[in-house]
Amino acid sequence: MRPSVRPSAVESALSAHAAPAKLIARPVDRLQGRVRAPGDKSVSHRSLMFGALALGETKITGLLEGEDVLATAAALRALGAQVDHEGGGAWRVRGFGVGGAREPDNVLDLGNSGTSARLLSGILASHRFTSFMTGDASLRRRPMQRVIVPLSQMGARFEAREGGRMPLAIVGTDEMVPIEYRLPVASAQVKSAILLAGLNTAGETTVIEPEATRDHTERMLRHFGAEVRVGPAEGGGKRITVVGWPELKARDIVVPGDPSSAAFAVVAAAIRPGSDVTVENVGLNPLRAGLYDTLREMGADITEENRREVGGEPVADLRVRGSELTGVEVPPERAPSMIDEYPILAVAAACARGTTRMLGLAELRAKESDRLASVSAGLTVNGVSHEMGADTLFVHGTGATPAGGGTVVTHLDHRIAMAFLVLGLASREGVAVDDGSPIDTSFPGFAHLMGALGARIEAA
Repeated sequence: MRPSVRPSAVESALSAHAAPAKLIARPVDRLQGRVRAPGDKSVSHRSLMFGALALGETKITGLLEGEDVLATAAALRALGAQVDHEGGGAWRVRGFGVGGAREPDNVLDLGNSGTSARLLSGILASHRFTSFMTGDASLRRRPMQRVIVPLSQMGARFEAREGGRMPLAIVGTDEMVPIEYRLPVASAQVKSAILLAGLNTAGETTVIEPEATRDHTERMLRHFGAEVRVGPAEGGGKRITVVGWPELKARDIVVPGDPSSAAFAVVAAAIRPGSDVTVENVGLNPLRAGLYDTLREMGADITEENRREVGGEPVADLRVRGSELTGVEVPPERAPSMIDEYPILAVAAACARGTTRMLGLAELRAKESDRLASVSAGLTVNGVSHEMGADTLFVHGTGATPAGGGTVVTHLDHRIAMAFLVLGLASREGVAVDDGSPIDTSFPGFAHLMGALGARIEAA
């Protein structure tokens, strides 16, 4: 099927952040075709960072070249790493080694990337210099206190706006003290920041997580030669310990496809009967696959093909055929494995028959926007019945096509924009988003990929 997107129109709409780029998705009967998932954003960030902390040259293939990951690359160059782009997702990183970063000459501008900000805080905190970081309006609203607290306990000092918000000054030290820290909120970013600081800290640094979060950092630390121990914690959960001052050595990395990005094409196909779509190269790390478990519980027809391992991560091609979905209850303990996918799950729920109850969503309020409130507002303007609580969302699907017709305020949040554009494909009147430009932070080429399946996403 030929794409319904005119590349020049969409490219011009998404090319500049200076002005909002209003987009509209119009209804389609079905989606068909085969596409490849873009590189995993979490793995892409970490592959660049660990390449910089290693000695030698790390070769990376399949890197996601979205704005968030490019912000990490720029920051690492400012810290003294040689980071070269060779085209087509291929990169080379010559590292400065653990503890070998240099003081940056300027403020580190991390754009919209919360992952960059939080993980780099762990690296910067363990160096004897002062550094400064900032970001766009969305990132400056996001709380950094959750990394400031443990890193301060280790010996670094911070100056921030009220509530621990950026711009942020980090007064680092090379005499960090190892700690044992229990995460008050499940967060892979906070866990990773502490472990990264622990690399340049004598002794053993331990993080206790009551609920399991994505484990890309632990996997990659071992890949580069660090000693990492993972075991059960007293009272439940996991205990993750890193031994300080390892000599990390360069390793090649193949980045798997991003399950969070693949989710948009998967859900778009699942909610349109008659669709038949295959999304290749989807990372299926069990700590990231909660959405796919939930969709199958709802009755989605999703088949794994060509299952394999890429860069230490399980990967498969997902074939999705449109089917009727039924509402389910999503337990709170599943939230860490699908925290970024609740906006697109809400879209699936809007097209299902019956009520989908999503529980334990408090972490959504600390994302690029208050995602829980943003999803609720988007559902409201498109005629979808639902109820929002402090950390819950109940979506009442009728099994009929949602009305649509609304314009969703994205609050500079890429996942809100993409989720509601998918809703537009399955609505009666289409759905517009006020600004699609933030999509490039995580999924450059989103409109073109969806267009190759028959989607109609246009500049409004």
